[in-house]
Amino acid sequence: MPRVALITGASRGIGAILAGAFREAGWQVVGLSRSGGDDPTGAPTVACDVTDEAAVGAAVDAVVAEHGRIDLLINNAGLVEREVPLWEADPQQWWQVMETNVRGPFLMTRAVVPHMIAAGGGRVINLNSGSGTRESDVLTAYHASKSALARLTGGVALAGAEHGVLAFDLAPGVIETDMTHGMELHRDRTEWTSPADVAALALAIADGDLDGFSGRFVRAGADDLDVLRAKSARGMGEGERMLRLRPWGADDPLA
Repeated sequence: MPRVALITGASRGIGAILAGAFREAGWQVVGLSRSGGDDPTGAPTVACDVTDEAAVGAAVDAVVAEHGRIDLLINNAGLVEREVPLWEADPQQWWQVMETNVRGPFLMTRAVVPHMIAAGGGRVINLNSGSGTRESDVLTAYHASKSALARLTGGVALAGAEHGVLAFDLAPGVIETDMTHGMELHRDRTEWTSPADVAALALAIADGDLDGFSGRFVRAGADDLDVLRAKSARGMGEGERMLRLRPWGADDPLA
């Protein structure tokens, strides 16, 4: 019986790339999208607004009713705001980014993980970004949302460990999509992360090759899978590949 993956934002961009890769690898894939339209391959997605608690609950219940379980959740749906300083930002657009990029993964994970626990475990992949590890002068909502998402990942990894539930932050690099083409930040970009690298990393996580990275960041296009597998097997040190406050030195009272 094929394993079941639930992927948000699956009608286009990275979500569609991952949905196709997991289908090719033999997974049963259920894609969600706000519109419920087909992805570029013609595969249908289920209409679901990931910021709507009732819609998320109904979608997850329907997947479990049809397929019996959910082995993997990929929280991919995301937004980016117009690139302006915070004081020029549109409040509704700014908050919509936070709602989609943080509330969405929260609601999806909250609905899915109890089913994973009942089945003996599962994995959650959050599509994060290096943006979450640093500041931006013109993308405060996007960067803040990705920092917050890492805290959700870490919290799920900690609480889920005893139940066999693992969680990962996967930074896809810069994939050539409608969203990245619409960003001034990438206007003159000529080099893009390969979709195959993102898919390979997600599949390795899903197959359990990188379980030592639960609660931590991995980055497509920069990380070497063989190196990641070796480090996962050896174990990671405290704070490695995690968001942490860096003290100014040994005499820092926060050290």
